[in-house]
Amino acid sequence: MAVVLFDGLCNLCNGSVQFIIARDRRARFKFASLQSAAAVRLLSGTATPASLDTVVLVEDGRVYARSDAALRIARGLGFPWALAWIFVLVPRVLRDLLYDAVARNRYRWFGRRDVCMVPSPALRDRFLVD
Repeated sequence: MAVVLFDGLCNLCNGSVQFIIARDRRARFKFASLQSAAAVRLLSGTATPASLDTVVLVEDGRVYARSDAALRIARGLGFPWALAWIFVLVPRVLRDLLYDAVARNRYRWFGRRDVCMVPSPALRDRFLVD
């Protein structure tokens, strides 16, 4: 199982989740907000901090964050999104610099919600609940 952990208050992050859902034809990914107890459980015992400024992918017992998580998610969506995997050739430090710049400004550029997104009944099984 692959679980995408995201900042549930961030409009960019919520938009990204909707983007993934619309393109994940095999329903490969499940989701949980980083503010949830499900995220705390998934990340307990790992070296990855439950920071709200990054997307986290938990896949096959491994934890990926920042640009590594974003690229792995894109690869899991199939063609044409999987073509983004080519960016793993860019050194991680450079990829993460760009990622961090967007993460630092996401609330200013895209806004913030007061509460986490509540999935529709049709999508409820794709979300891990507390």
